[in-house]
Amino acid sequence: MRLSIFASLLVLSSALNTPEAEGQNIFRKLFPLQDTTLQTPSPSIATKDPGKSKSALKKENTRLRYLIDSLQNELSGYKNELSINDSLDAEIIGMYEENEDKEAAGMDGDYQEVTDSLLSIWYVHNQLRNINEDYSYDMDSVHFSSNVPDSVLIDRITDMNSFITLPFNETVKNYIILYSEKMPSKMAKILALCKFYMPIFEETFNKYDIPEELKYMAIIESAMNPVAVSSAGAKGMWQFMYNTAKLYGLKIDSFVDERLDPVKSADAAARYLKDAYAIFGDWNLAISSYNCGAGNVSKAIRRCGAKKDFWSIYNYLPRETRGYVPAFVGAMYAVTYANKYGLVADDMQLPAHVDTFEIHRMLHFTQINEKVGVPMNMIKNLNPQYTHEIIPGNEGTFIFRVPYNYSSTFLDVEDSLYTYKAQELFSTVNINKIKSGSTGSGDRITYKVRSGDYLGRIASRYHVSVSQLKRWNHLRGTNLRVGQRLIIYRNGSAPVASSSSVSSSNSSSSSSSASANSGASYSYYTVRSGDSLYSIAKKYDGVSANDIMDFNKIGSKITPGMRIKIPKR
Repeated sequence: MRLSIFASLLVLSSALNTPEAEGQNIFRKLFPLQDTTLQTPSPSIATKDPGKSKSALKKENTRLRYLIDSLQNELSGYKNELSINDSLDAEIIGMYEENEDKEAAGMDGDYQEVTDSLLSIWYVHNQLRNINEDYSYDMDSVHFSSNVPDSVLIDRITDMNSFITLPFNETVKNYIILYSEKMPSKMAKILALCKFYMPIFEETFNKYDIPEELKYMAIIESAMNPVAVSSAGAKGMWQFMYNTAKLYGLKIDSFVDERLDPVKSADAAARYLKDAYAIFGDWNLAISSYNCGAGNVSKAIRRCGAKKDFWSIYNYLPRETRGYVPAFVGAMYAVTYANKYGLVADDMQLPAHVDTFEIHRMLHFTQINEKVGVPMNMIKNLNPQYTHEIIPGNEGTFIFRVPYNYSSTFLDVEDSLYTYKAQELFSTVNINKIKSGSTGSGDRITYKVRSGDYLGRIASRYHVSVSQLKRWNHLRGTNLRVGQRLIIYRNGSAPVASSSSVSSSNSSSSSSSASANSGASYSYYTVRSGDSLYSIAKKYDGVSANDIMDFNKIGSKITPGMRIKIPKR
C-alpha cells in the first residue's frame, strides 16, 4: 500500500512542472475528489459556465496548488522514510552481489572485506544521521550555509598542512559545517575522547609510518566510542567485522574481543590502511576502501578509465562511500578549529596517565574493584575488551590497564588479589556458562535471505551449522523464502534463555498480559495502548522488534488488543 501511494505521489510531483490544466488532470486521475467544489474546471469548461467568475477560478486554482504542495511534502516524507529503511539494505545486497565470488584486492579471496565494508556504510548512513538527538539531515540533498566565508575555510584547510590531500568543494563544505556547527553536544564528547585516545593513535600510526591524520577516521567510524556495535555486527572504535578482525590478528573468543581494545584495534586499522595504500597509492582511496572495500574501489577505478583519485571515481563508488572522505575532512577540520566555533571538550572521567600490567592468571574486575579500590566503571572503560569482566590470564599473557595512581596499591595486594573470592567468581558453573555462550556473548546479526540462498550456504558463510540455524530461528524444515530474516550468532554461541526468565520478565511488568507455556517456544503478549514493537521487545531478553515481526509474520503496525507471540531465546 505504501509503495502504491509512493508511486502515485511520484507521478503527481511531475504535475508541478507541467502546464496548469495538464497538472490538474494528472491530479484528478490519481485522486478523484468527491467534493466537486475542489475540482478546478479546465479553461474550455470555464468559458461555458457563466456562473464561475475568473476570480473564483483563481481562488480554486490557489486552493488546488496548496493541496498539491501538501502532497509534495508527503512525498518527501515517504522518500526519506524509504531511503532510511531500504537503501542501506539495497546497498549491502549490491555489494555482496558484486564481490562475494571475486577475490578482493590484497585480501584472501573470501568475503571478509565485503562484510567489513558494511561497518562504515552503517555509520555514514546511520551514525551520522543520529550523531545527536537533533540530527536528521540527508547529506545527499541538504545544503548548509555558514557565516564563515569559503575563502577562510580554504585558508584554514591549507594551514592544516595535511600530508593527505584535503579537497574543498560544496560536498566537503557541507561536512565541515555539519561537524563544526550543527552538533556541538556530540562534538564536545568527541573532543573529550580525543584528548585520551588521539595520542595513542598517533603513536600507533607513526610506528607503521602512515599519516597521523588517519586518526580522525575513528570519529567517522564510531564517534570515538570504544564499545560501539553496529547493526551489521561491527564492533569497537575502529568498527571491525569478525572475519576481518581475525584476518588482522585480533583475538575474539568467549572472554576477549580485541575489537573493543582501542590500542589493538587501532594497530589493526593501521595495518589495514597501510595495505590499502600499497594497493592504490593514494590515501583518499585507501580511506575509501576502509569504507566500501578494496574491491569496490578497484571497480570504480576501472569504470572511470583507470584514474586513481577520489573525485574521479566519486560517481562510481557506492552512494554512502561518497560521503566518507568529505566527512573525514569535516571531522579533521572541526577538531583542529574547535576553538573558532566555541566547541569545548566535556569533562570526562578518563585518567591522564595509565599504567599497564601483564596478567598471567585468571583475574576478575570485582577482585580489582574491591581489593585495589579502582571504580568499576573506570576498570571497564580502560579494559573494554574483556567482555565478561574476566581477564583469562591462565590462557596466556593479557594486558590490564589501570589509572596510574592505583598502580602501587595493585602491586601491594597482588599476592592476595588472585585468590580473593576466586572460588565464587570462577566457579565451574560460571565459566562453563561463558564458554557455552549462555550469558549472551554471541556476536548476533540479522541476515536477510536472498534469492539462491539455502541453509547450508548461509551456515558455511558464517561458520555455523545448519542445526544451529534451525534452532536459533525455530525452523522445522529447510525451506526459506526470499526476504526472510534469520538470526545468526557468528561464533556459534547463542544466548540461552530459560522459561523462568521470560516468566519473570512478564510478571515484573504490569503492562504485560503475556501467558507462557513452559513447553512452548514462545509466550503471548496482549498489546496495550502506547505499545510499540520496540518497547515490547525490550521487556524480553534477547528479543528484537524484528524477531517479533518475523515470528508473527506481521509488519511494524500493531493495535491495542492484538495478541502476539514472543519467541523464547
